[in-house]
Order: sequence, then C-alpha cells, then structure tokens
Amino acid sequence: MVDSPLQIGGPGKFSVREDLPPSQNYGDRKAMAEQIAGAPTANNPDARPVPASDIKEAVKPTPITPMFAPTERPGEDIMTMAGPPQPAEGKLSDTLAALLPFDTTGEISVLYQMALSRGQ
Repeated sequence: MVDSPLQIGGPGKFSVREDLPPSQNYGDRKAMAEQIAGAPTANNPDARPVPASDIKEAVKPTPITPMFAPTERPGEDIMTMAGPPQPAEGKLSDTLAALLPFDTTGEISVLYQMALSRGQ
C-alpha cells in the first residue's frame, strides 16, 4: 500500500483541505501574507496606478453604425475597400490535385477530371 501525502477529506467537520500543501493551515495564511508583504521587490518606476480618468480618455470606443443607416461615403463604390479581384495563381487542376487526398466523396475527383479535360 502506498502512503499518500494528501489526506482524504471526510464530510462536515472531518473535511480536510486537499489543495494546500501539508504545511499550510488556515492560520498560517496571515504569517505568509506578512512574509510576502515584507519581501523585496524590483524597483520599477512604471508600476504605479493609472488614474481612471486617464484610462477613460485613452480608450474611446468606436461608435457602431446601425445595419440600415445611410452610407457615410455616398460617392464611393461598395467594393473600394475590397480592392480589385485577384486572379487565381496556377491552374484549377493543380489546386484540385492538391485536394484529392482529402476527397472522401469522389466529388473532387470528378471536378479534377473535368478541369483536366478542359485544359484548366
């Protein structure tokens, strides 16, 4: 039989905290907190609290435009931000050939044969 360092907790008053190391009890937390508070820390001048007023000024949310609001750019084409359509690189049959190992239904194989017969 292997001895476990953790005690098995029972119900009610017989329960034992299993998430703490055996040396830590409820009363030891105050002493540990005092040790941590007295420990030396790095001298970091930037580790100071920022006033809430500065945070509110720095983070200004962008207003959300409603779905059916009138356009803010009436003279601009709807596809302006998308840019011109880019032609596909390579042949269609090359793209389909790369997908053949993943074809579980046979549909890509049919499309591949059609693309080859058309010279695409």
